[in-house]
Amino acid sequence: MKLWVKIFIGLLLGALTGLLIGEKAVYLKPLGTIFLNLINMIIPLLILSSMTVGITSIHDPQKLGRVGGKTIGIYLITTIASILTGIALANLFQVGSGLYLQASETAVAKAPTFGEIIVSIIPSNPIAALVNGNILQIIVFSVFLGIAINFSGERGRPLHNVLESLSDVMYRLTSLIMEFSPVGVFGIMAWVTGTFGLTLLIPLFKFLGVYYAACLLQLVVVYAFILLKGFGRLHPWPFFKGMGDAIMMAFSTGSSAATLPVAMHCVQENLGVSKNISGFVLPLGITMNMNGTAIFQAMSAVFVAKAYGIPLDLSSYFTLLMTATMSAIGTAGVPGGGFIMLSAVLTSLGLPLEGLAILAGIDRLREMVTTVLNILGDAAVTVLIAKQEGELDERKYYHTELVEFEGGAS
Repeated sequence: MKLWVKIFIGLLLGALTGLLIGEKAVYLKPLGTIFLNLINMIIPLLILSSMTVGITSIHDPQKLGRVGGKTIGIYLITTIASILTGIALANLFQVGSGLYLQASETAVAKAPTFGEIIVSIIPSNPIAALVNGNILQIIVFSVFLGIAINFSGERGRPLHNVLESLSDVMYRLTSLIMEFSPVGVFGIMAWVTGTFGLTLLIPLFKFLGVYYAACLLQLVVVYAFILLKGFGRLHPWPFFKGMGDAIMMAFSTGSSAATLPVAMHCVQENLGVSKNISGFVLPLGITMNMNGTAIFQAMSAVFVAKAYGIPLDLSSYFTLLMTATMSAIGTAGVPGGGFIMLSAVLTSLGLPLEGLAILAGIDRLREMVTTVLNILGDAAVTVLIAKQEGELDERKYYHTELVEFEGGAS
């Protein structure tokens, strides 16, 4: 049985158990607390290793240049746009409002002010940042460390290998911890449902519906009309038709990394992108362009804040924008990667991690659409860069519908 099925069963059994035993379900809460502690345990080293390795993998002076700078710029812009979309729709539809959940005393911390963010974002002691779990400082240090490793050349290779090994180990540890997630979700959901009843389930599926709407908005407005139609002067429909195999692969696996070979084939053979462009831009997108994940993290933070009655001011949203952007860049393209990195976003805002377990029950339903959006975003940018660099075969792009769309690219 797949993990997401187990988690969903844990959600349902937890909700049913909570309804049956009522307030006595509080005795099951430690199961969820243990799960959350395990996630907290891996966050600092996971971010340090994955972020640093991600930076080293994208810094190739001979490859970056004009194409690399343009690619990274577009990826950052689309990521920021996706976060703002998630924040806007989450507030518009008031996801999480009316739940009135109660967090443990140690779970909620005061959100930092705008001035405190600016002053404290650069760590004076990276070891202290790791010990204290200061997510923003760990991310910033990881970026500088990755850049320094690249500029160190061969002398930096041993440290890169160590961090790459640590990254692989942490991903494996993440997989082991996620095996415990059905039990953790069961304990949290039993406690929450026993305390608050069925009032929790409706907002969860409302969240899912609003999330789907946000992804569709990003797909149609940003990818289809702004990137392809606007800047690329290409008709969007052949793009979606050409990416059909990658869409199905992404939807079924929930893994951007696993979908990469299929996506590479689609953009080269179906859409006419040169191997030089696709071989650089698309893998880079798997590393740093996770728009679906960014929407999820932004919406989840708003959901948890409203569910627990914690107000988010302007500085909180600024922190959310920064942290969600960086964590989306550092998210592994594997199932559950975005969910794990969400804990970093919640921590940076001082929001209770109990919200993480509440959202776990619908995570697989969310992740299938997330992966599709991630892959299509990477492919859309790849096609745009290829068009601008004169390395797009438009006859192949329009494939069987060349006559129908003839003149549509102008």
